[in-house]
Amino acid sequence: MKNLFEAAKLLLLDMAATLFFLVLYLLTHNVPLSVVLGMALGIAQIGWQFARRKPVDTMQWMSLFLVLGAGTVTLITNDPRFVMIKPSVIYVIVGVVMLKRGWMNRYLPPVAMELVPDIAIIAGYAWSGLMFVSAALNVIVALNFDVATWSIAMSVYGIVSKALMFLASYVAMRTIGAARRRRAVARQHDAAMMPG
Repeated sequence: MKNLFEAAKLLLLDMAATLFFLVLYLLTHNVPLSVVLGMALGIAQIGWQFARRKPVDTMQWMSLFLVLGAGTVTLITNDPRFVMIKPSVIYVIVGVVMLKRGWMNRYLPPVAMELVPDIAIIAGYAWSGLMFVSAALNVIVALNFDVATWSIAMSVYGIVSKALMFLASYVAMRTIGAARRRRAVARQHDAAMMPG
């Protein structure tokens, strides 16, 4: 569970510049100011990593280039949709990474790895599918609605969809794992009761 929260924290940090842009835009309705400050935050995050002599991973570099690229196009066109589409790119990349068989294994306790490794693989693919659906939905909403509507719709969807997927994955693994454990205990009991 700790590893899952760590992964969520890293994804949130990768999205920080976009979220910062969104909050500033909703407060000021000033596209250039919001974009420039969002870009500055993206650069500052990488600068902070360098200052602390911490490695900058590929996702952080990709996020910075997306922020700078989408921000520059937004400044040139004065159209915030380019920044609004950035989460879709990240969703697609995360979805592709989640297509790796068994990616969830590092987040599971040993008992789950023993009892439900097959269910974890299915859940991993379901998470990947959710990322692709989220990417498509974000593009549709970004291209058809204003920033305020996009921010509310995608925020609510983002929180609810991930919470429901987490709950469904957890309940499935827990329920199936408990049933498998009961069957294993019953088989051991039956084997012990057989005359030897």
